[in-house]
Amino acid sequence: MAAYIRKVRTASGATAVQIAVKQGGRRTIVEHVGSAHTDSELAALMQLARGKLHAGQEELDLGLDVPGKSGKGPSLITAKRSRWLIEAVETAWRRLGFDAIDDEAFFQLVFARIVEPTSMSDTARVVGEIGLTPVHRNTYANALKRCATSDYRDRVATRCFEHAAATGGLSLVLYDVTTLYFEAEKEDDLRKVGYSKERRVDPQIVVGLLVDRTGFPLEIGCFEGNKAETHTIVPMIRQFQARHDIAGVEMVVAADAGMLSAGNLADLDAAGLKFIVGSRVTKAPADLANHFHWNGDVFVDGQIIDTVTPRHARSVVNTAKRRAEPIWDPVRHPTSWRAVWQYSKRRAVRDNQTLNAQEARARAVVDGGKPPKSTRFVKTTTSGRTVDEASIERARSLIGLKGYVTNIPVTLMEPGEVIAKYHDLWHVEQSFRMSKTDLRARPMFHHTRDAIEAHLTVVFTALAIARYLQAETGTSLRSLVRTLRPLQEITITIAGHPHTATDPLDPDAVRILTALGLPTQ
Repeated sequence: MAAYIRKVRTASGATAVQIAVKQGGRRTIVEHVGSAHTDSELAALMQLARGKLHAGQEELDLGLDVPGKSGKGPSLITAKRSRWLIEAVETAWRRLGFDAIDDEAFFQLVFARIVEPTSMSDTARVVGEIGLTPVHRNTYANALKRCATSDYRDRVATRCFEHAAATGGLSLVLYDVTTLYFEAEKEDDLRKVGYSKERRVDPQIVVGLLVDRTGFPLEIGCFEGNKAETHTIVPMIRQFQARHDIAGVEMVVAADAGMLSAGNLADLDAAGLKFIVGSRVTKAPADLANHFHWNGDVFVDGQIIDTVTPRHARSVVNTAKRRAEPIWDPVRHPTSWRAVWQYSKRRAVRDNQTLNAQEARARAVVDGGKPPKSTRFVKTTTSGRTVDEASIERARSLIGLKGYVTNIPVTLMEPGEVIAKYHDLWHVEQSFRMSKTDLRARPMFHHTRDAIEAHLTVVFTALAIARYLQAETGTSLRSLVRTLRPLQEITITIAGHPHTATDPLDPDAVRILTALGLPTQ
């Protein structure tokens, strides 16, 4: 009856290492040594099993004994870490210049936010599993306080500005806002009930994010939860200009239609900034009055109309007396902005589907088949509810149209380029999605303004690193972490001597590391 080492695949996908004996055709498990999830862990368990299997046998003295120790003890895993994930994040940290912040606790908070977003209290577990030496919980709390006292936000934003200026340039910046809610019963000076992107009625904050044309973050701001979106863009731009002393430097700011207000556009123009914002389709009848007069509501796919739009609702700047559209000039048109409208057949199909659904709902409400909620195209009078046929016809004449308002004259930017720059806004939307999903930006464990601002500084820094890694490797943050985190470097002590074993790198890991200029051996 001889004992042997047995390897078997478990239901969880791990490899169990056991010491077994076989007698009379029947196998008996003597000892379960452990379960391995990686090749390096399997190698360590096999070595440990061999030590147990051959315990007590005579050994050839190779002089490996450590003074004071027998050298005959079991082999031990003394350390393991996700070496390549650590090197990837540390590389991005250094290249972006964030190592100017000499604060290990702050680095670990950012690292945990990238790898496995969690609470401050749970950060030690995450960084410990990765292979870093976690600091004390109180040290993490003090690091968040230092975010304010040592102005980490300014130092991080400065490095982000320098990186963006050196790589993609700052001729175009993109701005958008989102809301982050709190499961709190009472409001305070910052957390207030307001219009929620998630359609919630909890206290919330409004977060503004300014990024470059690739989505790399440049500035983050926190506002009261009941502050209107239109009242955030000018303070953010002014904050950005003041931080980097670039007042008067020509830039183009792109934002969606939520930022479209007469005051915002006038303030941006007065600050010497160029802007491109989305227009509302309800402005199309006035902006395109000339086109509708001479051509009706007939458009061809891809058609672009470059015209003017009034700065104020009471102004009338278009006339049907001339067939040609006016060419906007800031001197000749002081009461208007430039407006660019484009018709898309693909957009028209989508708009038509939405319009049909809205019309069907309106008719169902009027017929009594649907509850009488606030519904488009339903006109309520003293005599009852009716379908607003005129509004439906007017909406159908505008399907497929998308408008853009700007103060950039055609001599500096063709209409097609105006549209293309506006469409870069998907980068800032993607950055917000990364912040709210991959980085879980919602500060659910923070309650004071300083703590919330410190949390956003950690998220802002993590977003910059995530964006850098994604740009360099062409891999999403989630895929990068999933690829590199399981790859371990393990230190095993055998006969008192440390030995290092590593998992083999798969093709995806090699591609990521090569893109970052890191060794793959």
